[in-house]
Amino acid sequence: MSEINRPLSPHVGIYSWHISNTLSIFHRLTGLALSVGALTLLTWIIAAAIGPEAYATVTNVLSGPLGLMVLFGVSASFFYHFANGIRHLAWDAGYGFEKPVARATGWFAIGAAAVATALFWLGVLA
Repeated sequence: MSEINRPLSPHVGIYSWHISNTLSIFHRLTGLALSVGALTLLTWIIAAAIGPEAYATVTNVLSGPLGLMVLFGVSASFFYHFANGIRHLAWDAGYGFEKPVARATGWFAIGAAAVATALFWLGVLA
């Protein structure tokens, strides 16, 4: 059998990792986290419609340590997904593909998400 001479796909050993790769993966993961957040919100709304006991139960779970961690994760996911989504919109319009600009806007999206999450939770807990 003859050997086929064709190019091989790049692999981890020769591929250079960049911030845009990581942010793209996080963008997808935060989209999934927002789905969990939507289900959590839906659960809370349905509990409110069922009655005061169901609403109190769900509110107690969400105000406990695990519930607050979930809500914090959902809010951080929202702010990151929003900031990085604006970055993607700029890319869709053809702007920001230069490596220094892509790197800077990536770090800006991370910083903006961190600041927005912190301000949001300062407002919630105040």
